Amino acid sequence: MDFEKVKEIIVETLSCDADKVTPEARLAEDLEADSLAAVELSMALEEEFGLEEMEDEDLSGIATVADLVRYLKSKLDD
Repeated sequence: MDFEKVKEIIVETLSCDADKVTPEARLAEDLEADSLAAVELSMALEEEFGLEEMEDEDLSGIATVADLVRYLKSKLDD
């Protein structure tokens, strides 16, 4: 799992410009991910990486793409 794969899923799910998806990009503010988009994104990531359901309390601490990548790495390393 790497940044580029996560970026690809974000671009596809949120229909945003790939150039905007940087590690520092904020999901809500910069990529315009509202609550419905966040659910769709979490479902796409769960499917892609074979994760159990991503918990709401875990997701509440994720603000940037880098936060999301760190979260996914921690779940996949368990």
